Amino acid sequence: MKLVVGLGNPGKNYEKTRHNIGFDVIDRFKDKYNLNFIKNSKFNAMEATCFINFEKVIFVKPLSFMNLSGDVVLRYINFYNISSTDILIIQDDLDMEVGKIRILFDSSSGGHNGIKDITLKIGTKEYTRLKIGISNNKVIDTKDYVLGRFTQEERKILEKSYEKLYNLVEDFINLDVLSLKQIYNSLNN
Repeated sequence: MKLVVGLGNPGKNYEKTRHNIGFDVIDRFKDKYNLNFIKNSKFNAMEATCFINFEKVIFVKPLSFMNLSGDVVLRYINFYNISSTDILIIQDDLDMEVGKIRILFDSSSGGHNGIKDITLKIGTKEYTRLKIGISNNKVIDTKDYVLGRFTQEERKILEKSYEKLYNLVEDFINLDVLSLKQIYNSLNN
């Protein structure tokens, strides 16, 4: 069983904001896998389940705010007895150019509060992360920037990046982390 979690903040006010890039990527898989997201109050998440290459995959968009994502992830781990190495977290990254893609494993939070909370709550950094760059504007307060929306030009860049992620879930299921890094970290060249 695999758990694929897109990080973001719930609610209309946060839709399509920089911080919600994890939700955006998860939504990209709806059509491909015919996903039907439902609210699961027990886990405080929107979830959809399907089988890919005979592997059960749970796609999750936490309904907690970003900084409390760890509670949601921990509930799934405990209920389904999921190993941390079977988890893929999709997040935004301020320190990378818009649309840049990077796979990490067993890595520090890089200052991302959602990742800090997940690592704290599950007690390990040994999980896979897909980081997507949202760039940074040092003139704007960080909170306002990450909760702001992308420009039209940035959206075009992101569309190209999202297209590169079409086989991400299958690759996460079938490949080891090193191979995953070699494929996806090279897509920026």
